[in-house]
Amino acid sequence: MAIQLTVNGKAHRVDVDTSTPLLWVIREQLGLTGTKYGCGIAQCGACTVMLDGAAVRSCVLPVSAAVGKKIKTIEGLAQNGKMTKLQQAWIEHQVPQCGFCQSGMLMAVTDLLAKKPKPTDADIDAAITNICRCGSFQEVRAAIHSVAKA
Repeated sequence: MAIQLTVNGKAHRVDVDTSTPLLWVIREQLGLTGTKYGCGIAQCGACTVMLDGAAVRSCVLPVSAAVGKKIKTIEGLAQNGKMTKLQQAWIEHQVPQCGFCQSGMLMAVTDLLAKKPKPTDADIDAAITNICRCGSFQEVRAAIHSVAKA
């Protein structure tokens, strides 16, 4: 079935089953591979994207739920080639180690900062449930706080 999606501000038409997880449409149909597959059960957060401005786990979201909504992936976070303050803080605080979880983490933190521009450690712990096997959570927290102070 042909489905219309808006991803990173661009219209796309894809021919997929409506129950196909959004993650697979983003990666396989659109070729945007920054969004990662981690667990397939919405636990790890590697697949996090923004749907109408809210972070969602795309591995369990049927593509039909994204029709008519604005989808933003990690590839759409920077604007006109300019990184966001959050992306810059990620580099300055040397957050990524292996980097696998980072695109999903950045999307989740983008959502958090939109809702709570000056989050506490408790806010961060409650909102950022993405799993990082490298354990860079202290660097993540430092990067978030540096953006919140700006």
